[in-house]
Amino acid sequence: MKLEQKMARKPRKRQKGDVEIEEEHVYEDTNLSAPPLRFEPHPCPKPSENAENEKPVRVYADGIYDLFHFGHARALEQAKKAFPNTCLLVGCCNDAVTHMYKGKTVMTEAERYESLRHCRWVDEVIPDAPWVITPEFIDKYQIDYVAHDALPYADASGAGKDVYEYVKSIGKFKETKRTEGISTSDIIMRILKDYNQYVMRNLARGYTRKDLGVSYVKEKQLRVNMGISKLRQKVKEQQERVGEKLHTVAKSADMRHRVWVEIADRLVAGFLEKFEEGCHLMENAIKTRIQKGLNLDEAEAVKARISKNAG
Repeated sequence: MKLEQKMARKPRKRQKGDVEIEEEHVYEDTNLSAPPLRFEPHPCPKPSENAENEKPVRVYADGIYDLFHFGHARALEQAKKAFPNTCLLVGCCNDAVTHMYKGKTVMTEAERYESLRHCRWVDEVIPDAPWVITPEFIDKYQIDYVAHDALPYADASGAGKDVYEYVKSIGKFKETKRTEGISTSDIIMRILKDYNQYVMRNLARGYTRKDLGVSYVKEKQLRVNMGISKLRQKVKEQQERVGEKLHTVAKSADMRHRVWVEIADRLVAGFLEKFEEGCHLMENAIKTRIQKGLNLDEAEAVKARISKNAG
């Protein structure tokens, strides 16, 4: 069954169409298209001869950074490497602003701030960042450039069509590239897609239905499904063990069969060799006897002629 759902990011959504989601059985393993396991680091510009004496370029990047992942980190890496000597400031909106313009987050503002502080590319985290960058904000933090991907973000606050419209107009926008295959929305969709599996996993780890926000009936249903899944797994493992044993027996029988065939071949070959040798000896003996018989007959005939001539 296919479910069409709009992945609308109301305040800062990308100008893209509908996203089609394939809904699969919740208790089966799903094959998600994963990005490459390792990405090449972004190139860093060569430092100038007077890099040590030059003033660092202050680059600002902002966002929500919910469920901080390597896509966020790679975007910040690009911002940090935009210039040979960069001081990267990262602004993060608080819960009140985010929930107003974008929606509910998984992590709290304190958790999102702390995640950013542990990113190696970030020099300073600016909490309570504004939704739209203003001239006053740029002057306050002495920002030289603002780094973000170039896709327009709809401004739900009503200040403009694009939250980066002003920065682009004054030539202080530095474009970064998004990492395909990873985003906060994608991670949330993976969890929602296999929601029952994650609930079952947490129930097995000791969480209560109240912790997970599921009803009494739902909990019993999931526990029954969990028992069925375990039973299926045991049956599958038993089938695999039986299959391995059958394979071992068949392999052993096949080896024995090959050994017996080789022995039989050697016996037949030896018999044929002896038989051919015996036939050859018998043939020579028969030829010798025939030759002796012929010689004897010839000698008797000669004697008869001599006797006849003498008489």
